[in-house]
Amino acid sequence: MKKRLLSSLCILLISSSVFSQINVSANTAEFKNVSVHDPSIIETDNQFYIIGSHAAFAKSEDLVAWNQISTNVNNTKLFENIKEELAEDFKYAKTDTLWASDIIQLKDGKYYLYYCLCEGSSPLSVLGVAVSDKIEGPYKKIESFLYSGTGTQFGKSYDATKHPNVIDPHVFYDNEGKLWMVYGSYSGGIYILEMDEETGLPIDRNTYGTHLAGGNHSRIEAPYIQYNKETGYYYLFTSFGGLDAQGGYNIRVSRSKKPNGPYEDIQGNIFSNIKGKYNTLFDDISIQGFGVKLVGNFSYVNDTTKSSGYVSPGHNSTYYDPDLDAYFLIFHTRFPHAGELHEVRVHQLHFLENGWPVMSPQRYNGKLDERVDINSFSGTFKVIQMDKLITDNIAQPKVVNINNQTIIGEGIKGEIVRSNNDEIIIRLEDGKEYSGILTKSWDDLQKAEVVNFTGLSNEGEPIFIVEVEE
Repeated sequence: MKKRLLSSLCILLISSSVFSQINVSANTAEFKNVSVHDPSIIETDNQFYIIGSHAAFAKSEDLVAWNQISTNVNNTKLFENIKEELAEDFKYAKTDTLWASDIIQLKDGKYYLYYCLCEGSSPLSVLGVAVSDKIEGPYKKIESFLYSGTGTQFGKSYDATKHPNVIDPHVFYDNEGKLWMVYGSYSGGIYILEMDEETGLPIDRNTYGTHLAGGNHSRIEAPYIQYNKETGYYYLFTSFGGLDAQGGYNIRVSRSKKPNGPYEDIQGNIFSNIKGKYNTLFDDISIQGFGVKLVGNFSYVNDTTKSSGYVSPGHNSTYYDPDLDAYFLIFHTRFPHAGELHEVRVHQLHFLENGWPVMSPQRYNGKLDERVDINSFSGTFKVIQMDKLITDNIAQPKVVNINNQTIIGEGIKGEIVRSNNDEIIIRLEDGKEYSGILTKSWDDLQKAEVVNFTGLSNEGEPIFIVEVEE
């Protein structure tokens, strides 16, 4: 990625609308948007690829301009004939499409595509793997190796409150070179299996693996695990809530010193204990207080005629660039007042001194966020506070003035305190305290470089504070 980005780092910045692809002048980067629901990223051959549900597939050289390769199973070239290749799986899951997928290149140099199919209204699902010499295929099915939703599995009657819905796979190498697959959605929760890198299949063929989170049909899904060698933690990213525009979908993270857990949040809650109440369906109230939230519904403008911000952002993957020493969050999102239209977005991730990640308020445009000091934190800003409730409410901005490290504005008062490191602490009169960092980056709404604060409360709630250009 380093070679690809060096030229981008010399470019000024971005100009683009939220929904339309446009051409811009030579001194700016160019966004090119795609729709890939549940995007899982892989970097290979100087290209980034994202694969998602329905066999949607796209690629990019810079995480900024994306090219759509396919949108659904009817126009995919990942398989020579997907309906024939996966005929038994379509029949078992009673569906005509694929759900979230994942691609990894194993040490043999081949590409392994982990696919899943689900009936949709129940956990009747199947998960398998196919292989190809080329990232864009064609792939040949190896085996479908996990089933859920019916009959006896591993010698026990399937119990949807305890056993996983076998979808949403993510396959990864841990820091010691072992291969794992984390997966699961709703139903009995999130599970992890150790995998055999010689076959691409589970080492133990008689188990669903280790339970990591969820149960009793709680709405937790889309697991993705990223290791950070600096903190020494594995970070389990999950999406809470429902994926549609009214579902309150949001991205949360927990962490562990081991890939197979146990994972805990900023308050010390063990994720394997999180689940809905017995005999409930989609009990959001029981789970919404857990996890470190990265982003949920928010808008940058108090205007119902404009679509600025995100609605139900989720089902993310992550990417670490060793040359730039930078982490990126890749996810799909819907938008305020735009219905079910969804597109892929990429934001930079920053890790705080306490080891927890926060998301840059601004979309990545090929130029890394620039860290700035507290002297830049002065003027007119918009404050966006997100709580951990799982609802369709959209967090609205509040305009404040920041001067002499004092915050005064629309129902907000507080102070800014320099911490013992490069981070900043914000204390509000309502009792909330946030730790975070100041950056300067391109704001595509205002078409200007602005100062941004991204932070996290002691309860794991995010805050964005964005400079308003006069």
